[in-house]
Amino acid sequence: MDTVTIAVFLCIAAALLFGYTNGFHDSANAIATSISTRALRPRVALGMAAIGNFIGAHLGAKVAKTVAEGLVVLPTGIEGLLIVMAGLLGAIAWNFTTWYFGLPTSSSHSLFGGIVGATMAGGLIITGNANDWVLWHGIVDKIVLPTIISPVVGFVLGFLVMIAVYWLFRRGRPDKLNRGFRHAQTVSAAAMALGHGMQDAAKIIGVIVLALYVGGMQDNAEHIPQWVYWVAAAVMAAGTYAGGWRIIKTLGRRIIDLGPPQGFAAETVASAVLYANTWLLGAPISTTHTITSAIMGVGSTGGRRAVRWGVARSIVIAWIITFPIAALVGALFYLPIQFLG
Repeated sequence: MDTVTIAVFLCIAAALLFGYTNGFHDSANAIATSISTRALRPRVALGMAAIGNFIGAHLGAKVAKTVAEGLVVLPTGIEGLLIVMAGLLGAIAWNFTTWYFGLPTSSSHSLFGGIVGATMAGGLIITGNANDWVLWHGIVDKIVLPTIISPVVGFVLGFLVMIAVYWLFRRGRPDKLNRGFRHAQTVSAAAMALGHGMQDAAKIIGVIVLALYVGGMQDNAEHIPQWVYWVAAAVMAAGTYAGGWRIIKTLGRRIIDLGPPQGFAAETVASAVLYANTWLLGAPISTTHTITSAIMGVGSTGGRRAVRWGVARSIVIAWIITFPIAALVGALFYLPIQFLG
């Protein structure tokens, strides 16, 4: 087995490890609200999220292709594979760090930041020019703009949908409403889990396809072998079932005091935003940003003090620094890894 083939397998292994960390890091996205409101038992919720991620992975081809060919242009062979490897290690390192502190940051942005940082380091070292290897227009169109727009949309829609829920059910008895919305959350949580799989599992698929293309095992970065869907979906589902309890506590309890109506509204809004971006734009947006902003929007209907803005501020700061820090870590990983070639 030659060096390039070994490097391809190592890249795939790193991508699958990242997918596993993405699963337990972002499982909170799909089920934190349902667990917090006691609509679903924790393990039932995690199992449903795992199944949703598994199915959703097969529906996110458009996002996977954006990741594989819309962000960076890498040289084929061992040089490009080492860049992918360094980027994945940077993303994994940041995922573990933010999970430890219970911060619901974006695994997607960890991945993009790590790969872009490693690509820039590789470009500077190999050719002296990093700009030729990074598709900055793709970064702006597919990452920066959706990062700004999707949380705003999630917040506004969360606020409006919650207002509509209050108005529509203003005469209902609270106990009956809570019971009804707990049942409804089973559907909204399943929709959120499916949307998470369509987005986040698709990104893992995109990285594996990128490694296959750079390693010369396929002719383009558009074709997605069927086995890639299955292995990416499986590790994402396994990671999700493992659970990310630190982040589940942050999303489900520390931002606002969630009730079943609030949980249903937040999950419905977030899943709608995910579906629109996946099917209409093919934009790899952050599921974390989407659900967190929807929770903030829902909570803000209860007044200024209903949202714990100190916690929200810490989360937003973590969102902002994720891409550049993951990029820095990816670049630092590339410095020693380059000598493997």
